[in-house]
Amino acid sequence: MLKVSSGTKWEDIVGYSRAVRVGNMVFVAGTTAVDGLVVVGEGNIYQQTHFIITKIEKALQQCGASLANVVQTRMYVTNINLWEEVAKAHSEFFDTIRPAATMVEVSALAMPQLLIEIEVIALIEV
Repeated sequence: MLKVSSGTKWEDIVGYSRAVRVGNMVFVAGTTAVDGLVVVGEGNIYQQTHFIITKIEKALQQCGASLANVVQTRMYVTNINLWEEVAKAHSEFFDTIRPAATMVEVSALAMPQLLIEIEVIALIEV
């Protein structure tokens, strides 16, 4: 088992890994648009989605995978009415990959500036 850390304080506080690879499966934890202590794309769910997927891509690479290996995405949004902006950013990365995708509205995320959180599962074909 390979555990990847992004080095944020939250991983130690909560007790989790950014990504975990078990065999040919990679699980990337819920990821938000936080860079250090700064929320990226505050007030803009499209920008946050784009930033998050780029952040997820880095974690996948650390596990020997890529976005092409993603088989499922789960998107938690604070306003489902903004689904088209999320879909636009998601499609820019996954248009030809076409993972199973879920988007649900939640009442809140860890910080009020966060509009979306995304987690993924990837399968590395051997």
